[in-house]
Amino acid sequence: MAPRRPTRRIWALVAVAAVTTLAVVAFVNLTRANTGANPNIAAGQPVPNISGATLDGSTVDLASLRGYPVVINFWASWCVPCQQEMPLLAQKAAEHRDSGLQILGVLSDDTVANGQSFEHQYGATWPTLFDKDGTMKRDYRVVGRPQSYFVDKDGVLRSIQIGYLTDTDFEQKFAQIAGGS
Repeated sequence: MAPRRPTRRIWALVAVAAVTTLAVVAFVNLTRANTGANPNIAAGQPVPNISGATLDGSTVDLASLRGYPVVINFWASWCVPCQQEMPLLAQKAAEHRDSGLQILGVLSDDTVANGQSFEHQYGATWPTLFDKDGTMKRDYRVVGRPQSYFVDKDGVLRSIQIGYLTDTDFEQKFAQIAGGS
């Protein structure tokens, strides 16, 4: 008698197990003790300073944004969820301009040319740092893209969003940083 072929249900269970495993690994990597990454990238802690050259050739220092609510958004041009999220960020930057919202992009694992084209295509008007060697990504313990950090006016991390932001996600997290600590 020939062995039975796996059913679709079994393949679906395998897929769910694989996704669950990846989520657990990402969570553990984000929350574990120092293994070369910054151990203090956690809600309630000051964020590490990042600075450097932007895609347009100017320089930006996160410390210069102290006093404003800041969203730090790690992205890449090849990231499909980033393509879906970028118009929302552009909309929110305009909606919350009077609240002082600052967005700081960080492009990693990509090229400056691709990043510039992406920003133009999706209407990103905020500065984006180019993380040429992955240092910023390591310091912020980025496990995927997009990944956003909501930082209050005092430079304290209030929440992290791993993956695509929805309008509701953004508004809930922005409320945590809009008034400071």
